Amino acid sequence: MISKRTRLRELGIKVGALPVGPWNAITDVPGVEVGHATVQEDTPAVLRTGVTAILPLGKNKLWSHGAFAGSSVFNGYGEMTGRGWLEEAGQLSSPILLTSYYGVGAVHRGINQLCDDKDTHSGTHPIVAETWDGWLSDPNAFALTTEHVAEAMENTESGPVEEGCVGGGTGMVCHDFKAGIGTSSRQVNVLGETYTVGVLVQANYGDRKDFRINGVHVGAQITEEEVPVPDRKRVPHVEDGSIIIIVATDAPLSSKQCDRLARRATLGLGRTGGFGHNGSGDYAIAFSTGNILKLREEGVHEHLKIVPEKDINPLFHGVVEATEEAIVNSLCMAVTTCGYKGRVVHELPLERVANMLR
Repeated sequence: MISKRTRLRELGIKVGALPVGPWNAITDVPGVEVGHATVQEDTPAVLRTGVTAILPLGKNKLWSHGAFAGSSVFNGYGEMTGRGWLEEAGQLSSPILLTSYYGVGAVHRGINQLCDDKDTHSGTHPIVAETWDGWLSDPNAFALTTEHVAEAMENTESGPVEEGCVGGGTGMVCHDFKAGIGTSSRQVNVLGETYTVGVLVQANYGDRKDFRINGVHVGAQITEEEVPVPDRKRVPHVEDGSIIIIVATDAPLSSKQCDRLARRATLGLGRTGGFGHNGSGDYAIAFSTGNILKLREEGVHEHLKIVPEKDINPLFHGVVEATEEAIVNSLCMAVTTCGYKGRVVHELPLERVANMLR
């Protein structure tokens, strides 16, 4: 009998063939830190929302240092600030913040207020990406503030990452089950060196009938009588939801190669049953810590390393496997949630899933 929420591997189920890092998390990439600010309130408004912060190079190098980065959009029904400069310059020097659709403005303002050098701005255009939590959290409350951004930033650390109904994932739904934040990692060998690929997702998309783990049609075997489907699927014209996928690696990559890594995350999404529906915002960002750029020093960037294109395939495999497992972890760790207007979204039944896959 499974009595608590647990990650996929703790159920004895492995995705793919590659080994995972010590934490099986995006924080297995050295320097990466993750933190959450979770807002769960019932008065004066019903709130199930929050902010998740990812610091690509940790607190000590925030704003002053950068990394090569890229992105990909599978279906563009969503919002992401800062992507224009990310694509133009191919570098990232700000935090990545995940939140609700209704929190984008407040979170963007908050991170700019917290920037340590507003005069020079350090060439930064903060990344704030969203998925919609308005089914479980009052969309008219506009509850997020600079204080929540500061809390998420202050809470960032390396090591294990809290998953499920936390931070930006607090009010999210995936494949008609409660979901939220999930993470996973893979270790790969490139030219005799071992590198880590880490993925973190904020998952909020999909239909139950399409949900798969390791190719098994798990969702199709869990009926509405067994676990109810959220009533939102009975409301006409409700859009499908979205996913944000963050990919990190310590392999030395160019910005163009980071674009390529971000595109491969879509394959992991597809393996779980994501189709990039018309009403889904499917965005991926990838960054490499293999070259650290000193942005506040004069002169050229020296001693840069780049993996040859012909040797990049192991990293692609790592991204796909880690994305699939991160999505499933977001479901495994989330708990049944009652929210706005008394709406209930039920958790994935772990014992049932484990029995199917064993």
